[in-house]
Amino acid sequence: MPAQQDPHDPLARERAHLASSRAALRAMRADVEALDIKDVTANWVNAAVLQRQIDERITALADLAHTPLFFGRLDYLHAPGADRAEGAGGERFYIGRRHVHDADGDPMVIDWRAPVSQPFYRASKKEPMDVRTRRRFGYTGGELTAYEDEDLTDTAGEEHASRLLQTEIERPRVGPMRDIVATIQPEQDEIVRAGIGGTVCVQGAPGTGKTAVGLHRVAYLLYAHRERLARTGTLVIGPNRSFLHYIEQVLPALGELNVAQATVDDLVAHVGIRGEDTPAAARLKGDARMAEVLRRAVRSGVTMPTEPVVVVRGSRRWRVPAYEIEEIVRELLARDIRYGAARDALPQRIAHAVLVRMEEAGEAPDDRVQDAVARTTAVKAAVKALWPQVDPAKLVLRLLSDPEFLAAHAEGVLTPAEQAVILWAKPARGVKTAKWSAADAVLIDEAADLVARTPSLGHVVLDEAQDLSPMQYRAVGRRCTTGSATILGDIAQGTTPWATPSWAEALTHLGKPDAAVEELTQGFRVPREVIAYASRLLPAIAPGLSEATSLREAAGDFSVRAVERDALDAEVLAACRESLEREGSVGLIAADARVAALASALTAAGLPFLAPGEETTAAARLTLVPATLAKGLEYDYVVLDEPSAVISAEPDERTGLRRLYVALTRAVSGLTVLYSRGLPRELG
Repeated sequence: MPAQQDPHDPLARERAHLASSRAALRAMRADVEALDIKDVTANWVNAAVLQRQIDERITALADLAHTPLFFGRLDYLHAPGADRAEGAGGERFYIGRRHVHDADGDPMVIDWRAPVSQPFYRASKKEPMDVRTRRRFGYTGGELTAYEDEDLTDTAGEEHASRLLQTEIERPRVGPMRDIVATIQPEQDEIVRAGIGGTVCVQGAPGTGKTAVGLHRVAYLLYAHRERLARTGTLVIGPNRSFLHYIEQVLPALGELNVAQATVDDLVAHVGIRGEDTPAAARLKGDARMAEVLRRAVRSGVTMPTEPVVVVRGSRRWRVPAYEIEEIVRELLARDIRYGAARDALPQRIAHAVLVRMEEAGEAPDDRVQDAVARTTAVKAAVKALWPQVDPAKLVLRLLSDPEFLAAHAEGVLTPAEQAVILWAKPARGVKTAKWSAADAVLIDEAADLVARTPSLGHVVLDEAQDLSPMQYRAVGRRCTTGSATILGDIAQGTTPWATPSWAEALTHLGKPDAAVEELTQGFRVPREVIAYASRLLPAIAPGLSEATSLREAAGDFSVRAVERDALDAEVLAACRESLEREGSVGLIAADARVAALASALTAAGLPFLAPGEETTAAARLTLVPATLAKGLEYDYVVLDEPSAVISAEPDERTGLRRLYVALTRAVSGLTVLYSRGLPRELG
């Protein structure tokens, strides 16, 4: 729809509203910048806190020139909340990424998370939700260039796919991941707006937007429960740093600046990682049975008393017999509270026994006397002997390096053969010299939680969750024991030796067995020819999953070609050049062992390339991606090098086929597969 300068033209009026809204946003920011807090705070600490909040507000009110301030409009039949019997007239609301109001406080743009905005995503001709017209806007480089209306009162008419929606979905993917706030679909919106009280697990095929849904859910929860989450905190957990870098701009674009991001390795970084496990050892260390082994080991130092505790106060000596102290110790063990909490309680329990004797002797001690008794040398010495302190790292070190200690606490849990698998070949000399692996760090985290409770956050988002071990699930679950979680993943993309076989099992390990599981099968990213081709692998890698469908079409941009082995590198370079002739990003995905050779070939050919996670630019749109880092990333055009090498790099065929499934589904507009050593039979 061409732009017009006529003030009566609808597009001209919408552009005028956009200009007015941007001016109002600038005024809102100027008002915050002009705040003077010199005389409104009691001390410098309060002043610093308030100033930080003001600075964050100023940043959140920034007008991003290439980010549309609003992307839709709702024309209601009646004013929301009004009594329709009174014949109240309808209202018009512009839907955008943030709230904008004019000088009188009247809204010019409504936040997409507000209740009044929900019909933009949910309304249909079958269920119009009191909306007369839904208008979508099209933008080019931040400039409003088109609009499209949908009359929801025309119940006799057919539902038509939005042309602007399709255009937005198919827009080239250059740079980091962007938000999908303008294109959220009804089934996605239901997940985004799910309440904070429960945990939601999203099983999503490639291209269904599960990662974006999880991030937008965070933004929604921060809008609906900001004060609560400000106290308890929010965390997004991704599979690796490249992935986190790729998604890091989504929440700031939605106005949310204070959401932490981390990998599972970051969460359990109690020791430096310098070692690597065999797949068999990593699988066993990640087994949920290790939790029981650690529980036994943590409590192994607790001993029963053989002598009484004698406390001297002034001229009196108070004696607590060994049998009574043993009763206290056994009671604390039976309560199964954390080791450190029980150790803290023990001196108070012994001191209380002393106070009982004082009262029986006619004295009237108070709580201060009990605290003083608990701090006496005799009581502290007894606690040290009966309930010694536990260093989690040293405990795990002993388990992994002392066969007798491991056998004592793994009896009936791990077989002798399994114990031999996780034992270090040579005992380490100490914690500082131990070559800890990533799986060892998770064991230390478990031990640390057995000693002292891990603080819980208000909400945790866990992406690519299918790749976690049971012990890693437990580590994440500890971070949201009193909060909720959003779990995102795809069973078919599990590529670790310990990948979860089902969400029911995973959620049990996470401590959220009652979580609702939602499945997304409608794709918006991967072209339908590509997803259909990759789905040939599903019967072998995830037979219980539904095959995904896609709204994307990429006619002529999907090819699978056999080449001579000595010509493979040249053909790969030619395919990359061909892809670079189109608009958008290009990903060259290859088995990790092939990356060095391809990097040399690209350099020799004068083709600049990036590493995964680095932002594409006009000068460098090609990224060389090791297959092990491809998960979660997307490119307009993908060149896949030698699928058989991707498969053979994994410890077993099923994991290799899952890795190949991931690599095949990274393409947004086109895929070229080049092979010289044959294709797996599953692909025909």
